[in-house]
This record gives sequence, structure tokens and C-alpha cells, in this order.
Amino acid sequence: MYATTQNDITRQVVRVAQLLLAYGAESDLVEEITQRLGHALGLESVEISISSNSLVLTSLSVGRCITTTRRIREHGINMTVICELQRICLLTEKGIYGLSEVRKRVGRIQPRTYPAKFVVPMIGLSCASFCHLFGGDLAACLITFLASAVGMFVRLSIAKRHFNLLLNFSITAFVTTLVAQTGYQFDLTDTPKLPMAASVLMLVPGFPMINAISDMVKGHLNVGISRWGHATLLTVASVIGITIAMQVGGLF
Repeated sequence: MYATTQNDITRQVVRVAQLLLAYGAESDLVEEITQRLGHALGLESVEISISSNSLVLTSLSVGRCITTTRRIREHGINMTVICELQRICLLTEKGIYGLSEVRKRVGRIQPRTYPAKFVVPMIGLSCASFCHLFGGDLAACLITFLASAVGMFVRLSIAKRHFNLLLNFSITAFVTTLVAQTGYQFDLTDTPKLPMAASVLMLVPGFPMINAISDMVKGHLNVGISRWGHATLLTVASVIGITIAMQVGGLF
């Protein structure tokens, strides 16, 4: 394999690994996809080392090693991107895609998200459903729907302006809890505590927690601990927002 070809393949493989990590794939999957893609494109060996905010990849071909480093910038969890990268890997293994086609397909990948006009009411409905399962009455469910929908709108609005994620969670929790307190302030429901508990469930960082545990169980302790710490900070930020809102509402 010519050196230029190995360089091109290595750049493409490390780009796939970078995207997988940026959009929330677990470390074991990143290793598997990059190694399989590298072998499918003609590399003899692909070794990858993943840390909390960077990765190092080494490719071997005809006795020649190339090592490259990339920084990881998180873009939020998006399974559409991860599934598309897996699909590209599978088609490359079958011989349908070559290097140029892989480069073209990876370059076209765009993270797709649901429109806010659908996300906001669905989040409100899901949190209201939790309130109902917890035993809340109709008024409590309506308050939960309103609080979580308003909170999700605030969260999406802040995210669109690229504010720090911890600040986003804290402000969202504050606004959501303020709205959810109306059951207490105006005696609208017989179960005023439930809207306050159910409306902030949208802020639980479940996926990062699952990825963190999965990484640690599979031996990627550094990445797992980093993800666990990040998820914990998000939880703490939410708790701070909830606490301040309760203090403002006079519930302490």
C-alpha cells in the first residue's frame, strides 16, 4: 500500500472514530467499528487509545506505522449519526464502498433532530404520564405537562445559543420547578409534590450514565469515570436549579 493511500485511510478511519465519540457511542463500539473499517479498507492493523477528550489512532500497513491524534468535542447524543457510521462500515466490509465513497458518505452525515414544536409537547406528555403513574390527580398532571413543556422550551432555546450545558440544566431546572410550584402556591391539586418531582425527570442524564457504566465494565475506566463525572455534574446542576426555585417559592 502506498504511503499516501495509508495516510488517506488513516485520516478517514480516525474521522469516523471522532464522530462516534462526539455523538455518544460507547468506547467498545468505537474500537470495533474503527478496526473493522480499517481492515475493510486495506490496513493490516488499527490500534486506538481513547481518553476523556481525545483519541490516538495508529495504523499499520506493509511495516509502516502512522499515528494521529484528534480532539473530541461533544455534540450531544445522536443515534442517527452512530447508526449511519455503522452502516457505512458494514457496506465497506461487503465491498460496496471504497475509500472515496466512504469519504463522501461520511462528509454528508448531518445530525438530524426532531422539530421543537413536536419535542416540547411530547416531553410534557411523557412527564405528565409519569405524574399519573405516581398517583397524581388530573390537575397535577396538567401542571406537570405545562412545567415540563416550558422547561423543555427553555432548554432548547439555551442550547440553540450554545451556552454551557451545566448552566443550561441549572436554568431549565429552575424554570421548570418554578412553574411546577403553582400547585402549592394556588392550591390547585391535592398532590402538589408530584408535579415538582415528575416535571424535572427530563433532566435525568440516563444515557450518559449507562454509557459510563458500560465503559467501566468493559475496561475503559478513564472514559467511563469521565462520563460518570460529567453525568454527575449535570445532576448537581439540576439540583442547584431546583433548590434555588424552591427557595424563591418559599417552600423551605
